[in-house]
Amino acid sequence: MVIARSILFNILFYLNLVVLLILAIPTLLLPSQAIIEMAKLWGRISLWLLRVVCGTRYEFRGLDRTPSGPLIIAAKHQSTWETFALLSLFKHPIFIIKRELTWIPLFGWFTIKGKMIAVDRGSGSQALTAMTTRAREVIRGGRQLFIFPEGTRRPAGAEPRYKFGVAHLYDVIGVPCVPVALNSGLFWRRRSFIRLPGTIVVEFLEPIPPGLDKQVFFERLQNDIETATARLVAEGEAKLKREGLRADP
Repeated sequence: MVIARSILFNILFYLNLVVLLILAIPTLLLPSQAIIEMAKLWGRISLWLLRVVCGTRYEFRGLDRTPSGPLIIAAKHQSTWETFALLSLFKHPIFIIKRELTWIPLFGWFTIKGKMIAVDRGSGSQALTAMTTRAREVIRGGRQLFIFPEGTRRPAGAEPRYKFGVAHLYDVIGVPCVPVALNSGLFWRRRSFIRLPGTIVVEFLEPIPPGLDKQVFFERLQNDIETATARLVAEGEAKLKREGLRADP
């Protein structure tokens, strides 16, 4: 049943994405917030499909810790799930994405229209400078900047690989940073079509105030996220075990 439901979900997930991409074409002529609202709709429908078809629910903890106004939101990245599930939680979210995503027909156009920050990961220090400049402009507009500090998805329980770019952003921009831990990789496996039933937990941790030394911030961010993520992964694995399901690929 898990396999059959996962196949059905994936068909509906990508069909819904294609339909919404087509319906969103008129937003190319509208202010950028219009495409952000379409992206939030995509996220809400995807979460509903995941719950109805696969029995995969979600729980957000600690949202009351998140201050209003401009922020950096540094999230653990275990699956595709968090790229759409976190969208509707903030009014003006913006993501730092890899440049290759902007090359995808329609989807890439919308990332440009939504003013996402595309990074050429092969350009080294030049990419970091360009990213910081764009991020500073965005933050001044009052938006919430999402970044995955490891730069790519990592399986649940894998050794962390944080990149120092997040510390450079924090130092230059000068706004609070909210660390985010999660266990989505247990239920939405990296590079797998399987979607397991259960509850994905996302925890918004205590904000890190601006003004810390970059190295101090970097170490605190990684420690906060990894400590909470390990706890959430253990919690999720225990629940899957009780249901007779395996969390590993």
